[in-house]
Amino acid sequence: MFKNIKAPSLNTALKASTVAGLAAAVLATGIPLEITRSYAEAVKVQAPSVPSFANVVDAVSPAVVSVRVESRVNPVSDEDGGNGFSFDFNGRGFDDLPDALKPFFRQFGEQGPQGPQGHRGPPGKHFGQQDKEGRLRPVAQGSGFFISDDGYIVTNNHVVSDGAAFVAVMNDGTELDAKLIGKDPRTDLAVLKVDGKGRKFTYVNWADDNNVRVGDWVVAVGNPFGLGGTVTAGIVSARGRDIGSGPYDDYLQVDAAVNRGNSGGPTFNLAGEVVGINTAIFSPSGGSVGIAFAIPASTAKDVVADLMKDGQVSRGYLGVQIQPVTKDIADSLGLSEASGALVVSAQAGTPGEKAGLKAGDVVTAVNGETVKDARDLSRRIGAMTPGKKVELSVWRSGKATPVTVELGTLPAEQKDASADEGDQAPQAQTPASEKALADLGLSVGPADDGKGLQITGIDPNSDAADKGIKEGEKITSVNNQEVSNADDVVKVLNQAKKDGRTRALFQIQSKEGSRFVALPINGQG
Repeated sequence: MFKNIKAPSLNTALKASTVAGLAAAVLATGIPLEITRSYAEAVKVQAPSVPSFANVVDAVSPAVVSVRVESRVNPVSDEDGGNGFSFDFNGRGFDDLPDALKPFFRQFGEQGPQGPQGHRGPPGKHFGQQDKEGRLRPVAQGSGFFISDDGYIVTNNHVVSDGAAFVAVMNDGTELDAKLIGKDPRTDLAVLKVDGKGRKFTYVNWADDNNVRVGDWVVAVGNPFGLGGTVTAGIVSARGRDIGSGPYDDYLQVDAAVNRGNSGGPTFNLAGEVVGINTAIFSPSGGSVGIAFAIPASTAKDVVADLMKDGQVSRGYLGVQIQPVTKDIADSLGLSEASGALVVSAQAGTPGEKAGLKAGDVVTAVNGETVKDARDLSRRIGAMTPGKKVELSVWRSGKATPVTVELGTLPAEQKDASADEGDQAPQAQTPASEKALADLGLSVGPADDGKGLQITGIDPNSDAADKGIKEGEKITSVNNQEVSNADDVVKVLNQAKKDGRTRALFQIQSKEGSRFVALPINGQG
């Protein structure tokens, strides 16, 4: 039941409103019956303090330089009477011009733009005329930084690789000629040297990688687009990135804006130490999208020291071709974890071959330290001194085996290793064996050279096709046992099933080299 509430009279409501208004005036101003005016004021916010990079930038900027790379432009010689003039028409030379235009430009070169006396340049040399050895002209630009007070500069190999002369431009505009001390294409590092004629240069130190964490603030300084000393900031986004540039990929990923021209420049922590050298960016657009990659200080430090000392880098060398261990491969070999480096082949006469390493071995540890993957093994061996003895732990035939190797020196130009193949003659294949391989999605036949099995067909819906096996390639071994016919393969598969394996390790030979692929063997008889 609802309760009736009597409405107040109009007179009563007006009285109440008047009293309320007076009360509001008293409460708002503190002065009864008097209302004051208010005026707008400028906004002022007490924001929480945030880190400034100004102190870091002030300290490190004198140590960062722009690197200008110059290359020689060779004179152009024309069969129709050209006499050593050089032209550049948006990258095209004299010979690239249409024949109808060549006489005009030849005459232009001989007489100059203002007639026979209108040449520009040194006396006796016409417009466009060059010395026989050509002239130097800028072809690239990048960044770098001093790593010592006597003028050693670190930059990227790809910045200086095509250069004949180099100029270091300091942040105050001073230009200094530099000479190339050494370069290392495998890590994309190079060292230049300027002669300060007794001058001591401001330089920077390397950071300790152990103290670099994902999420740390970093500052990149460099020469993007030739603008000169430019500073950007961000954080370390990730560590240990593999971007497919080489066997020693171990990049830091940062989200500071890095663009063309930043290559070779440093990325600093807030202590002004170099945590990385800017080398590459991921950029669908060509500009910065916040994904840049820097060579970590731990990698650069040792390489730069070798370049400063010897002009080149000496690396330890095993002489084996390796690939990662996938879960399928681990299952086929009886490994509990998909880690380590799988040996595809050992080159004849190399330290690895002399120590007894062979195809199908998995290197699981170096000097007692676990090997994560193939890249990890490459980096560790490459960082060691040639001639050093190392203890490897190798997984072979279902058990761990110790192997001692005395490292060699990595050749300057290392060719891809190919796996040794068996020398047994092909034999007739039984229908049952062919049926067993057909269940794997493979049709095979004798190899032309009598070594292994030629893959003559492949089921596009099979695991073999999914793993990238192609018609025309060869099967040279299964579970590290050489095979020359289908019977050999089936015999190995049957034994693997008895051992409780669900996959078998096929060694596949192609024109590109040798590799291992693990295939399921369930259902094989």
